[in-house]
Amino acid sequence: MSVVVRAAKTSDIKKIRKIVDSFAEQRRLLSKETVTLYEGVQEFIVAEVDGEVVGCGALHVLWEDLAEVRTVAVVESMHGKGIGHEVLENILNRAKEIGVKKVFCLTFETKFFGAHGFTEIQGAPVEPDVYAQLLRSYDEGIAEFLDLESVKPNTLGNTRMLKIL
Repeated sequence: MSVVVRAAKTSDIKKIRKIVDSFAEQRRLLSKETVTLYEGVQEFIVAEVDGEVVGCGALHVLWEDLAEVRTVAVVESMHGKGIGHEVLENILNRAKEIGVKKVFCLTFETKFFGAHGFTEIQGAPVEPDVYAQLLRSYDEGIAEFLDLESVKPNTLGNTRMLKIL
C-alpha cells in the first residue's frame, strides 16, 4: 500500500466533508460547514491510497509561534495502517517550516497525539500580552485554546493538548 500525503485541492473538499461527517455523527469531530472547509482548503492536507482520499488534517496558525492541528481523520476502513501518523507528521513538519514552536489540539484521541509528544494542558500557555491579543479573535479554536468560559462546558468532553516543537 502506497500512501501519498499532499496539499488539499478544492476538488478534495467533498471527500473531506464525508470523512468529517462520519466522525461528527459519532461526536468524535466537530462538524464544519462546507463553506468553512473551502475557505480553509489551503490549511488542509490529504492522504491518498491508490488515488482515493482516505485521510485529512489541517494546520491553523493562531499566532506567531502557535498553531492548532485540526480535523485529523482517516476513514475507518484504513485505521491501523499508519495513515493518521503520516498526516500528523506532515502537519508537524509544516508547522516547523513556517516557524511555529507550539502546536495545540483538542481531541478525544489522547493516546494518538500523546504518541507524537503532545501533553494535556490546563490554562493557556502564552504570555499575558499574547493572551490579550488572542482574545480579539472570533476563531472558536482560539477560544478553546485559551480555555475561555464562552466555550465551557466543553460539550464534547475532549482534551486540550500541546506539543512544543
